[in-house]
Amino acid sequence: MAEFFSEYMLPVLWIAAKIMMIVLPLLGAVAYLTYAERKVLAAMQLRQGPMMVGPFGLLQPLADGLKLFSKEMIFPQQSSKIVFVLAPMLTFTLSLVAWAVIPFDEGLVLADINVGILYLFAISSLGVYGILMAGWASNSRYAFLGGLRSAAQMVSYEVSIGFVIVSVMLVTGSMNLSEIVLAERVWWVDLLLFPMFVIFVISILAETNRAPFDLPEGESELVGGYNVEYSAMTFALFFLGEYANMILMSAIAVILFLGGWLPPFGIEFAWLSWVPGIVWFGLKTASVLFIFLWARATLPRYRYDQLMRLGWKVFLPFTLVWLVVIAGALLAGDALPVM
Repeated sequence: MAEFFSEYMLPVLWIAAKIMMIVLPLLGAVAYLTYAERKVLAAMQLRQGPMMVGPFGLLQPLADGLKLFSKEMIFPQQSSKIVFVLAPMLTFTLSLVAWAVIPFDEGLVLADINVGILYLFAISSLGVYGILMAGWASNSRYAFLGGLRSAAQMVSYEVSIGFVIVSVMLVTGSMNLSEIVLAERVWWVDLLLFPMFVIFVISILAETNRAPFDLPEGESELVGGYNVEYSAMTFALFFLGEYANMILMSAIAVILFLGGWLPPFGIEFAWLSWVPGIVWFGLKTASVLFIFLWARATLPRYRYDQLMRLGWKVFLPFTLVWLVVIAGALLAGDALPVM
């Protein structure tokens, strides 16, 4: 019995413990990202934001969660109830499982697989199914239209994100996320990647259905979009998944373009290396997240035709051409990585 426990149960328990060490802080970060968003928006619009529940309003996310847990879950009479419940669960679950390959520090990763990029591609491409299922299962025209709009939007911008990631793979010569962070790049390569970084940041705004691209939830024409029939915790799971995806996409941007857990500006600021890598990773991720909040506070919502035009007529051709430019520059500068 002792041998069985040590050989089979201990590894399983250790893996479960590592998963909890990722999931629990992430859930806390998701809860307090909602608090940070409300505070940032309030500061930009000269308001107070949450301030009544706990000191400085810090207990507001807990109060919101308790309120949603205590509300009644309502099912539309003609809805497909199993799919109706599975949709928010799928959206939330997919936003968590992608973190398995994200390196928080050197060696601090749950699964350091060689095809981490492909894993993220696969998980992100499945994300649209939760929203489509929600729109279809609700048996509502408004929800169904919101789901269709979301599917078209997410697929459109996944194409641009794919070409951006391919350009980073071309520069680093690896699909392993830890190796991408540690790969040495010449300074002019980072300059070539900067337009791709800008496109990536804009595309993840559309991929996560955030302002100014929050068209699947367009209140004026869809009365809330794909989640209009949801209530209580099923409603909350969609937004937990959305905020978890925001953190995930920000972390991916940090890994691909901002040096991951490494101190900023390389050897010129080597004295900053005493700060733990996971702290740098968190600070950089928070900086990218601030762009999400900033965009919501300042930019009006796009029309749907403007959204599609930007994705297919601007980002797609530009990323294709710029990928060729990067490949040519690496070849001319003898900077192609050794595979």
